[in-house]
Amino acid sequence: MSRQLNSRDRRKNYIILAENFYLNGDKKNAVKFYTRALRFKGDIKEDIQILYNIAIIYDELDIPRRALKAYKKITELDENQAGAFYGMATMYERLRDLDKALEHYYKATEIDPFYDRAYFYIANIYDEKGDSGKAIYYYNKVIKLKPDDYIAYNNMGSIFEERNELDKALYMLKKSLEINPRYFRALFNMGVIYKKLGDNKKALEYYDKSIRENPKYSDSYLNKSAIYIEENELEKAIEVLTEGIENNPYAKYLYYNRACCYARLNEKDLAIRDLRKSLILYPQIIDMIRVDKDLDTLRNDARFISLLNQQDINNYNNSNNTILIERE
Repeated sequence: MSRQLNSRDRRKNYIILAENFYLNGDKKNAVKFYTRALRFKGDIKEDIQILYNIAIIYDELDIPRRALKAYKKITELDENQAGAFYGMATMYERLRDLDKALEHYYKATEIDPFYDRAYFYIANIYDEKGDSGKAIYYYNKVIKLKPDDYIAYNNMGSIFEERNELDKALYMLKKSLEINPRYFRALFNMGVIYKKLGDNKKALEYYDKSIRENPKYSDSYLNKSAIYIEENELEKAIEVLTEGIENNPYAKYLYYNRACCYARLNEKDLAIRDLRKSLILYPQIIDMIRVDKDLDTLRNDARFISLLNQQDINNYNNSNNTILIERE
């Protein structure tokens, strides 16, 4: 006679099935069988682990509201689960509810005062909200807990640059690069600062380093080309922008800047081509096209006028054909 499985065995079997589905890339069935496992009694620690697994899978499936529910169930089982409050905060951030995200990041740090990632994202949110003082305060807390956090140093450097406190910005960025000399954002930001300091040669060196480390970061090409444009070396700017477009074919401002260069060189066909591409990628760029003096050589070109008129028609049609899509 076959032995009938008890509740504990059935729970274990469902967990094994869930794990196998997950490892095979079938995340929906993984959630299904983890959920079935929870129907059978087990210890709280295992329940919590299953709920973490469910929450993480919903996060990976980009269903933040369901991930939130799973994290919330964890806190109902154990109100001292800092990781669950942190998880909820990340989901609220995904849903663009920054105040709720802050509330839950703070709760995570109340439970675990050494939760450096929670402080990091608190700092990020304050930076996004424009409160640079609080952002710096919390990035400093991150560095005290994790002295090798080169991203926190870089982010502080960026904030100090925006505040025009360039000495402090340089210090933070150099610290970031001491820890990770290949971090492309810190290399890029060093370029920004040296440009502000009037040292174009040094700025170009750092933009080049940033490009070497991450050729997919379009802003490095954009800023590098801007220096050449400022120095009236338009052919060099076009070379940089063309390289950037090859590595970033959807970077709207690279096409736009190249169009401006072509227009100044009176290469009207090429300029119109790039303007069309930038408009396809980002229709709102029309506002810049209307007023940019670099495009003045095109103002009487019938194709340019048609481009502006066509965009006006598209904008009108879009404003009168709004479709509301209900999302979960």
